[in-house]
Amino acid sequence: MALRTIGLKRLELVRLRERLARLLAALQEAEADGAVEAGVWLPPYDLCESAGALVVKVELPGVRADEIELTLTSAQLQLAGQKSRRAPAGGVTHLCSERSYGRFRRTITLRRPVRARNATAELRAGLLTVRLPKLTDRRGAAFKLEVKEQG
Repeated sequence: MALRTIGLKRLELVRLRERLARLLAALQEAEADGAVEAGVWLPPYDLCESAGALVVKVELPGVRADEIELTLTSAQLQLAGQKSRRAPAGGVTHLCSERSYGRFRRTITLRRPVRARNATAELRAGLLTVRLPKLTDRRGAAFKLEVKEQG
């Protein structure tokens, strides 16, 4: 019995830590973008880098593709949309609801220049995957210059 209580307490601590992490992410975005609007939630995302692309994966369970708006700038990927609450069938009353609904918005800072024309976005099983091919970074690259001799 005591082990079960310890396990439940750890689970609650893990959940609290995850909520605090989301809150801190929201505060960081608010500082960067000005202010976060009331009622806007921040879906969690991963930003990964491979040799040829940046890949952003955003958890959007229950959201349809037509409810998502993506805007790509030279330095940021902006994600916005709406997750509608669907009424439970059969007169069910919620006793607890930890899932978020309503408007959502994320601004993801890109750490590399990307090729916007070749970017793709796909929503599958509640996971939005945005693939952003990287531009070849020419900073620091060596270029041979021809030296012309005059007179």
